[in-house]
Amino acid sequence: MAASTSDGTACPDSNVYEGLRHRKTLQETTDETRYTEENTKNMSESSKTKKSTSVHLETGTYWLTRIVFLRSLGLIYFVAFLVALHQNKQLLGTDGLLPANLYLQRVQHHVTADPTQSAWSLVPSLLWWVDWETDLDLWLDRLAYMGVALSFIVMVTGCANMVIMAALWVLYHSIVNIGQRWYSFGWESQLLETGFLAIFFCPLLTLHPLPRSTPPPRVVIWGYRWLIFRIMLGAGLIKIRGDQCWRDLTCMNYHYQTQPVPNPISYYLHQTPENMHKLETLSNHFVELVAPWFIFLTRPFRFTCGFLQILFQVILIISGNLNLSFLNWLTILPSICSFDDAHLACLFPSWRGGTKWQVAQIQQEERSGRAPPPSWGQLVRRVVHVSLAGLIIYLSLPVVQNLLSPRQAMNTSFDPLRLVNTYGAFGSVTKERTEVIFQGTYAMNPTDPSAVWEEYEFKCKPGNVTRRPCLISPYHYRLDWLMWFAAFQNYNYNNWLVHLAAKLLVNDPGAELLIAHNPFHGKQPPSFIRAEHYKYTYTKIGSAAAKEGKWWKRRRIGEYLPAVSLGSLNQYIKQHGWNMPAIKQ
Repeated sequence: MAASTSDGTACPDSNVYEGLRHRKTLQETTDETRYTEENTKNMSESSKTKKSTSVHLETGTYWLTRIVFLRSLGLIYFVAFLVALHQNKQLLGTDGLLPANLYLQRVQHHVTADPTQSAWSLVPSLLWWVDWETDLDLWLDRLAYMGVALSFIVMVTGCANMVIMAALWVLYHSIVNIGQRWYSFGWESQLLETGFLAIFFCPLLTLHPLPRSTPPPRVVIWGYRWLIFRIMLGAGLIKIRGDQCWRDLTCMNYHYQTQPVPNPISYYLHQTPENMHKLETLSNHFVELVAPWFIFLTRPFRFTCGFLQILFQVILIISGNLNLSFLNWLTILPSICSFDDAHLACLFPSWRGGTKWQVAQIQQEERSGRAPPPSWGQLVRRVVHVSLAGLIIYLSLPVVQNLLSPRQAMNTSFDPLRLVNTYGAFGSVTKERTEVIFQGTYAMNPTDPSAVWEEYEFKCKPGNVTRRPCLISPYHYRLDWLMWFAAFQNYNYNNWLVHLAAKLLVNDPGAELLIAHNPFHGKQPPSFIRAEHYKYTYTKIGSAAAKEGKWWKRRRIGEYLPAVSLGSLNQYIKQHGWNMPAIKQ
């Protein structure tokens, strides 16, 4: 039927026009739909190709190895500087337990008496160039904050340059060298040696995960292999030459219970059958005395060595040494250099343009001879690498002599910068666990049998027998760590412990930050503080005590630190040059 106009006249072209317009609209809609479907299909195929691209990496290059290593080292540095930020003012500050300003003053007096020495050579630290006598706390924080920031960048990006790595090394050196007892353990030297080699692992200024003109130098790769060899062999030899229990395979009967800061898993592993403990000890000897030699053999042997060493450290972290600071985490790092790019390719995605794909392109260029010729800067780096190799060999001579010596010393540095060191752990194993327990009372007569003594709790070390052993790794509580050593020594060898008692007598805020519970917090400080000596043993699984929620049993051995008041410590505090603790209003 024909359409009509408003006056009733027929319009025969109207149907034709409407039909053409409808077909055009339908065609446009169909084209748009087809375009959208094709575009979606292409995007899907592109995305699929991006995700499923197969990238094969050849052996013998270490681009991915460097990225994994730098991320891991960034993590360790980050934790180390975080510990410094949280604890150093309380431990080393002007009002710390062992004030670093007094230590630096003693160094200055020593240098004045002996002009042939310099303060910098004895104690290398940036603090010599700032006003540490009046602004010590400020600079302790600044060193830590700078370290946290730089290490975070390395940890997140997986790339660094020589400037950043040198800065991290100098910053941590500046803290360790004024750290006194708190920083006197082997993992500090191990981190400094690891960090020193990392300086030469990176380009001078470029910040890129794959700096094309700076391939990972073999001298650093072998430097780290030499490091893990010395760490493990030194640990194995010190055990065989040390405690008899390592030779008769009984050390693990005691280790889980008596190690510095046990974790909950230690409780259960301590109570496994003795034959299992013997197998653990035997396995320890294999990993520390036999497996390290694989690092000098062919690629399959190096892979086996690296795998065993990392597996060993992970087992230690989980099974008991979880709270041994960041030592076991740090020891994993040099083992990473046992693996090349082909080994570590599984850790990286394969999409086009990704890191693994770029490494494959670099390998293809080198294989086809299209790699750019060495630049002048690369030639200079080769000279630096040869010099570095010579330095490592020279500084390794006393280390090798120490390894061969029947009087082997562990965790020793033979140069002030701690560039190449000797290592070892648990040459002797304590057979009983003892703890120092701080107590306070309001009683005016501390010898009164009716005096009520309330206990202080530390962050992680055993105290309350119902408190579950803590999990903190890779973080580290330095006070708790030294309390373990103090327990089998005398308080006269640990003057910081007496200083801690003095601070607790005034509810010192800094001291309170170092512990978990002060029973007098927010109240009048105690009249007297004492320290008692207890023997601790695990409860038996399923025993009545365990069912009551007790992880430990304890028995009093005797008095460790006699009851002291603030007045009785006045002369002791003055002799050491410490500030007299006072109640903060």
